[in-house]
Amino acid sequence: MPFAILANRRISYRSIPGASERAPLVFLHEGLGSAELWRDFPDSVAARLGARALIYSRFGYGSSDGLEGKRAPTFMHEEALAVLPALLDATGIGAPVLVGHSDGASIALIYAARAQRPVARLVLMAPHVFVEPVCLQSIANIRATYCASAGDAEGLRSRLAKYHARVDDAFLGWADAWLAPEFKSWSIENLASAITAPVLLIQGSDDEYGSLAQLDRIEARVRGPVSRLVLPGCGHAPHRDCEGEVLKAIVAFAREQPQ
Repeated sequence: MPFAILANRRISYRSIPGASERAPLVFLHEGLGSAELWRDFPDSVAARLGARALIYSRFGYGSSDGLEGKRAPTFMHEEALAVLPALLDATGIGAPVLVGHSDGASIALIYAARAQRPVARLVLMAPHVFVEPVCLQSIANIRATYCASAGDAEGLRSRLAKYHARVDDAFLGWADAWLAPEFKSWSIENLASAITAPVLLIQGSDDEYGSLAQLDRIEARVRGPVSRLVLPGCGHAPHRDCEGEVLKAIVAFAREQPQ
């Protein structure tokens, strides 16, 4: 997998070729994800649309360089407004369809609202726009599991280490940022009103990291057209738990004619 150099640091990515007249797809992974952990889902979306795609691992994830320090509560803003624009410039991508999952969906929303760059469409899967107790409890639970698994060849830490060169950066960098006391007041609800691009909201009804109130608050505030897909019996990863339905919805959404 190649690297882009951003401010003398390496960020790992892969590209899928596609037609230049199609809006390019950019996939933004979840808080424990990476380019590799999207598996072949981006390939399936890109193939159906005939579109170019970019999939990358944020700093601290996958094969990208590690963190330079503890994440601040503004870490998603920093990703959306500094790292992502620099990477899109380095890879020659403009006016993308942003496909974000969880933290990646929040980053996509911040980028669309604040980066002052064109966005074709937004696909937000299990997005966060404010902090819910259910999310913090789920993160605390999985953090305890992660720490207890140190030294266990079959445990969570070892499983994640197969995908992250700096596994503690990936896991603890994410979990400890969310669980910091100052993060409880984090919210990006006020940014949604700046979004005029079409939005597709996707969430599982059994998401252990957030409720449908996240979708409700986005839908109430954005100024562009909104489509919504709620998947019964689905957890936090709709593109894995209900891949066929999610793939179909994203392809149909991306093919819609501008209103």
